[in-house]
Amino acid sequence: MATFLNLLIVGLATGAIYALIALGYTMVYGIIELINFAHGDIFTLGTFVTIAVLSALGVTAANPPSAFSWLLVSELALACIGSFLFCAILGVVIERIAYRPLRNAPRLAPLISAIGVSLILQDVGKLWFGNTDVSFVSLPIGIIHTGPIDIDVINIFVLVVAIALMIALHLLVTRTRMGRAMRAVAQDRDAAALMGVNVNFVISITFFIGAGLAGAAAFIYSLKFPNTYFYLGFEQGLIAFTAAVLGGIGNLVGAMFGGLLIGLIYSLVTLIPPTILPHGGNAWNKAVIFAILILILVFRPSGLFGQNTPEKV
Repeated sequence: MATFLNLLIVGLATGAIYALIALGYTMVYGIIELINFAHGDIFTLGTFVTIAVLSALGVTAANPPSAFSWLLVSELALACIGSFLFCAILGVVIERIAYRPLRNAPRLAPLISAIGVSLILQDVGKLWFGNTDVSFVSLPIGIIHTGPIDIDVINIFVLVVAIALMIALHLLVTRTRMGRAMRAVAQDRDAAALMGVNVNFVISITFFIGAGLAGAAAFIYSLKFPNTYFYLGFEQGLIAFTAAVLGGIGNLVGAMFGGLLIGLIYSLVTLIPPTILPHGGNAWNKAVIFAILILILVFRPSGLFGQNTPEKV
């Protein structure tokens, strides 16, 4: 029972990271109906920026902090802000250069452009930090012992930050003027323009927020996991895309719950013993995730919460 509860907490924390990445996919698809395959690679560069900022502040894997302090908190806050802003601005630049000129082109053109941008960003990451694993700094954060359950404080922190960001995004989209403009552009771009909405600005803001959330996810990923590498975003992006499809692509709430559910499944599959699956569930968790993606696409392509995209009539 203790093992199950520990895996449940780990799964929720991991799922929260997937949810933040998935929100970027679902926001872009909801507003311009494009699968931004470069989104996962933006996440990768966010992990590199986190390492670069902390290294510039003297916090490195070779020189980890010996104790938790307010100075360390401020350094982590700067790393988080740096990762968010870098990824957010990168998302806007990519939209302006690679997607906007192809907005009215056949759908295959922006799709190929997105794949090309993904490959470019992977090579940028390879040139920046090489093609080997890069270690994150190990933080002096302990474990909470509650009876038979050992709760890593990092998991609690990841959950709190991710849920706070998801709530803030939901309030932005549902309660603000910019959120209404986003929903108007998603529903009918031409009608929104006729009503005075600056469509290009709204789309840029959507990319800014979506990519920024990937940067925030990159920061909290660096706290929870030991290392990163230039190909990380491809794998994490596919899992996050599965979460977006599971919840309903274009549906923000669906992406949030889809990410949490995928994280739980990814974690709990490890409980399957080798007598049922060869080498145990730990060797099959990714296969299970992508099997879910195939099943969702075949039997319920609208996802659990339904697609929140306009019907063209």
